[in-house]
Amino acid sequence: MCAFCLKYRGFILFLTFLFYTAYHLSRKPISIVKSELHKNCSTVIRPVDLNITDNDTWCDWVPFDQDNYQTLFGVLDNSFLVAYAIGMFFSGIFGERLPLRYYLSVGMLLSGVFTCLFGLGYYWEIHSLWYYAFIQVMNGLMQTTGWPAVVACVGNWFGKGKRGFIMGVWNSHTSVGNILGSLIAGVFVSSAWGMSFIVPGIIIASTGILCFFFLVESQFLCTDKKPLLPNGNQSINRSISTEIPEIVEDHSKAISFCGALRIPGVVEFSLCLMFAKLVSYTFLYWLPLYISNVAHFKAKEAGDMSTLFDVGGIVGGIMAGLVSDFTGGRASTCYVMLIAAAPMLFLYNYIGQKSLGITIGMLLVCGALVNGPYALITTAVSADLGTHESLRGNSRALSTVSAIIDGTGSIGAALGPLLAGLISPTGWNNVFYMLIAADVLACLLLSRLVYKEIKGWCGPRLRG
Repeated sequence: MCAFCLKYRGFILFLTFLFYTAYHLSRKPISIVKSELHKNCSTVIRPVDLNITDNDTWCDWVPFDQDNYQTLFGVLDNSFLVAYAIGMFFSGIFGERLPLRYYLSVGMLLSGVFTCLFGLGYYWEIHSLWYYAFIQVMNGLMQTTGWPAVVACVGNWFGKGKRGFIMGVWNSHTSVGNILGSLIAGVFVSSAWGMSFIVPGIIIASTGILCFFFLVESQFLCTDKKPLLPNGNQSINRSISTEIPEIVEDHSKAISFCGALRIPGVVEFSLCLMFAKLVSYTFLYWLPLYISNVAHFKAKEAGDMSTLFDVGGIVGGIMAGLVSDFTGGRASTCYVMLIAAAPMLFLYNYIGQKSLGITIGMLLVCGALVNGPYALITTAVSADLGTHESLRGNSRALSTVSAIIDGTGSIGAALGPLLAGLISPTGWNNVFYMLIAADVLACLLLSRLVYKEIKGWCGPRLRG
């Protein structure tokens, strides 16, 4: 590959990292704003000119001022997540049949519009649950344009050699987006929570414009060319590089949905991700509120503290990629991290709020163990399966495989926050028991693949 191609490959990695950072950045504000929409008003200084009769709910945002506010928050979360899960199965199919540059650009622009519309509800003084739920549904559908497209771009530009490490580093965009989204939303949450949505909405819309002008979705393959001036001025010939980037068009037929399901490992990893993502997204949407309720932090402080979970996720994703590259065991790496995550979740619930140091340490460790397998499956594993040897070189399966895996995972992402909203009124302990059970189920679903990998490692020695 020529020097130009190598440089542009790095640029594509950075560009797609920026795009999906913006996607996650625009998803995060809802979890930060929850503790502002419903809070303990008896501890808030009341304006002297405000005539109210209920001291407990006067500062809450209607309709989240009632005792069922956690259920209503669950409705908002699942309006987004169910739409995202359903839309993801179709998004991959569209992504393989439409120009990715246009697909991503339009998706980011419309996602920015709907994110801003949620925030404008604050300034327009909209108090209808259905308005916010509708915005969440539409935003969820628009957000499905991101993942299959960016994974397809990166998978086409990078080979399998160090895919786990490269995509582990690249996949930190998820955690970086969550961190930036939390910090940006936290700046405005206590003064004007509408801006907590409007600013991220403007950011993702801006990256959509950037995508339209700069994304190159096809891989450049560098080939040697004959001299442009045969038998002519050799000094001119030498001054012209013989390595010319050439865009090679892919005329292979797009794979069907059922064909993608028949690829070995797709079903197991998809179901595993469903439970792994259930845990991850429950933390994404409910961790700030949990910290606020249990540790009695203010909304901004709880949001800032929750970013430590995502910092741990960055480390976990990179470590999972490195270990799986070294061992060749994608399933085994996920299995070990998921097994370790279960007791750590139990410990975090029981001792995580004992002191600030313990809270920081436990959030970092839990973030690494929970998000490590999630990051590995959605990136390196998806890219491996999308270019599986059974496809006989068909490069157009990557987007569909990524969509199936992430779409199945998104079912868990929708179930997690919903169950948390239903269970949390009975106590946070029960929420954590649910998360631990999901982790164990994720491990069990990988058992066959783990056995196959171990057999592959030990087989030659046993035969020897």
